[in-house]
Amino acid sequence: MPADRELVVGALQLPTLGMNATRLEFYLKNAHQRGVRVMMLGEYVLNHFFKELIKMPSSMVKEQTERHLQSLKQFADRYDIVFIAPVIQIKKGDYFKSIAKVTANRITYYQQQILLPYPHWNEKSFFANPIEPLKTPLFFTIDGFRVMAMGGFELHFDYFWEKVVEKRVDIVLLPTSSTFGSHNRWREIIKTKAFLHSCYILRANRLGEYRDDDVKWKFYGDSMLVNPEGEVEMVLEDKESMLIEEISKLAVADHRKSWGFERELTIRNS
Repeated sequence: MPADRELVVGALQLPTLGMNATRLEFYLKNAHQRGVRVMMLGEYVLNHFFKELIKMPSSMVKEQTERHLQSLKQFADRYDIVFIAPVIQIKKGDYFKSIAKVTANRITYYQQQILLPYPHWNEKSFFANPIEPLKTPLFFTIDGFRVMAMGGFELHFDYFWEKVVEKRVDIVLLPTSSTFGSHNRWREIIKTKAFLHSCYILRANRLGEYRDDDVKWKFYGDSMLVNPEGEVEMVLEDKESMLIEEISKLAVADHRKSWGFERELTIRNS
C-alpha cells in the first residue's frame, strides 16, 4: 500500500472585512506556523453582501476587491499559502460574482455559473454572470491533492459532482453565505455529497447580519470539514474563528476502494 500523504487546509470564518489587512494577518501568521497550504474565505467577506452593494459606489467596490486581492497575493508569497476567495469583479460597470485563486505569482478567476434566482435573494438578476453551457469549476492540484472549488449554490446541481468524479477530486472547497437557520439542511447535504463522491468537503460560511424590510438575515457560520465517510471532523459554530485540519490521501483511497461507487460506474461506461 502506498504511503499516506497529508495536506493541511484552513477556512476563515469572518464577517465582511474592512479595507485593512491587519485582521487577516493575525490569522495567517498562525496558519503558516501550523503548515496550512490552502486557505479559504466565505462568500461576501472581501466584499459586502450583494444587497448592500446596490447602495455603494462601484468605484468603492472595485477598490475593495483590488486592495484585498493585492493583500492576499502578498500573504501568499510571505506564507506560501494558496487562497480561495470569493470576490466581486467589475467589468464595464457590470458586477460579476467570482472565486479567485490567489498564489504568489498569479490570480485566476472562476465565475460562478449558477446563481440564486429567488425573489428575496436574486443574485441571478443582480450579477452579469453569463448564462451558458456549464463547464468544469475551478480545479487545481497541490502537493499531490486534487482540489475543486465551486460556488455555494452550485452544490445543489449534479453536473458539478459529475466533474468531481471525473477529475478524481480529493477535496471540494465550498465558500458560502448561508442564512435563515439552514444549518441542518446544509450539514446533511454536505455529509451526503462527501460520502457519495468519496472526497473531503471544506465549507467556509460567513458571519454577520443584514436587515431587509424588517427581516434580519443572520449569517451563522457553521464552517466545517467533512471527511469521505460523511463525518464532520471539525466545525466552528457561530463565532469568528479559523478552522485548520489535516486531510489524508489514504482516507480518500480507502473509501473509494471500500465502497466502489466509481468502480461500478467505470465498468458500465468503458
